[in-house]
Amino acid sequence: MPTINRRRFLQFGAATAVVASATACSSDGPQATIDKQLPVGPYGADATAESVTKDMDLSGKTAVVTGCNSGIGYETMRVLALRGAHVIGTGRTLEKAQIACASVEGITTPVALELSDFQSAVDCANRIKAMNTPIDIVICNAGINTFGELELIDGIERIFRVNHLGHFVLINNLLPALASANAGRIVHVGSVSGYVQAPAVGIDFDNLRGEKIFDAGEAYGRSKLANALFSLQLSKNLADTTTTSNVIHPGLVLTNIARTAPAFLRKGFEWVGPLFAKTPAQGAATQVYVATHPSLEGISGAYFEDCNPVTISGDHHMFDEAMADKLWSVSMEMTRGFI
Repeated sequence: MPTINRRRFLQFGAATAVVASATACSSDGPQATIDKQLPVGPYGADATAESVTKDMDLSGKTAVVTGCNSGIGYETMRVLALRGAHVIGTGRTLEKAQIACASVEGITTPVALELSDFQSAVDCANRIKAMNTPIDIVICNAGINTFGELELIDGIERIFRVNHLGHFVLINNLLPALASANAGRIVHVGSVSGYVQAPAVGIDFDNLRGEKIFDAGEAYGRSKLANALFSLQLSKNLADTTTTSNVIHPGLVLTNIARTAPAFLRKGFEWVGPLFAKTPAQGAATQVYVATHPSLEGISGAYFEDCNPVTISGDHHMFDEAMADKLWSVSMEMTRGFI
């Protein structure tokens, strides 16, 4: 049985979330506490996507869910469709999206979206806009983790490209469809890794193309911090509109996001994960809650964990407005020609 190096263990996405949660509650690290200045709901860590939408009728609403073919993305699509929404579900291939959409009850439309390919994000947005319907909800759910070495795609570090820039292109191209809705909501699926695993400087802008040493754990944390900062800056850009933008942490969830981890780490999580991890039904609760609950109408620029808005103490960059503004400018430059 191989010995698990602590640093390597922290790079294991699921295990990282556990360690991150513990760190966030310790006295010497960032701590998340409920933000009572914002609406606090009746739900917590045990809530499910079905329970937070009980008695809701989402008929007439259209939602986009990226990464609909597995994990919490699939559960999110299933529950939104169950409550009456028309769900546009994206998968890395049209076939994957078609299979997922066909397997749930309700109205769904499959669309292909490969987030590592900016043109695919543009094409996906164009297909959605061609449906000529207002988009009430977009849940940026899809994402990757990695446990290998540095990988560049067109000169950009892969995790940052997929987890942040792909959705950056998609959302910016979908803004007209969101603006045509009465009160469009954008939900970014981030992580506690954004404030406990990102580089100490936050977004290390001089390392987005692999210029320096690559650390897979920090790369994932950087991408999740980018999700939060993208949401923050987007909320500021949309301040004079009815469209809102918020970011959430789904919790440690039993999904296949760690499928690329070494075998012994995957096995370890299979053995102990069920003791403390959320089910996909529970993991989907926070993003579905933020996307649909009436009490959150008009709430924008917030961060949610376990279905409640939270603030974070200690050293972190989750609400760093200057960094969010710089990230926006850099992201626009890195995606030039696609927005």
